[in-house]
Amino acid sequence: MVRCCDGSLYTGIATDVPSRIAKHNDGKASKYTRSKLPVELVYCEMVSSHGDALRREYAIKQLPVKAKHGLLCSEMNGI
Repeated sequence: MVRCCDGSLYTGIATDVPSRIAKHNDGKASKYTRSKLPVELVYCEMVSSHGDALRREYAIKQLPVKAKHGLLCSEMNGI
């Protein structure tokens, strides 16, 4: 999950996270983030398969914004 310069959150999947963040910041990764640069990585999870990543991405996208921010807080606290 990345935080855009306007404070909004964008969730996606990637096999090479640093490369994907660089593409976002070059304006080449998604229409949504293109106008909200720069972005910074604020949350990341490792999963075992592409299918698991897609399911987790969908689940996170369904969360209310408060719950997404809760993920960020728990990640910062090492939970």
